[in-house]
Amino acid sequence: MDALDAILNRLAQDPFRARFRLLDRDRAMVALRGPAIIRMHAEDLIERRLAPAEPRNDGRQTPYRGHPVFVAQHATATCCRNCLARWHKFSAGRALGSAEQRQVVEMICRWIAGQCADQGTPP
Repeated sequence: MDALDAILNRLAQDPFRARFRLLDRDRAMVALRGPAIIRMHAEDLIERRLAPAEPRNDGRQTPYRGHPVFVAQHATATCCRNCLARWHKFSAGRALGSAEQRQVVEMICRWIAGQCADQGTPP
């Protein structure tokens, strides 16, 4: 088990984070678009909405539904800078580096893949 898996396991024990699940329409989107496109969406969303030192509407920039990445962000505590600081130790007030952005995207994609595997949907 690597560090990302350890964090995902810790998050799964949190009552708020554990209640997030991909709906059928979200899993269908993952199956239709494929993991590469979903990863590109995650990269774009993280770069635009989370990576800046002071994101616009921080704490309210991530919807709870509408895209599998949004759901995954809440499940993985990568939805705002406060959650990133609390769960992932990425300090607020400074822009995320490219390695940190890749780590966030990888966590989101692993969570989505796990949700699809749990339901028998290919990631």
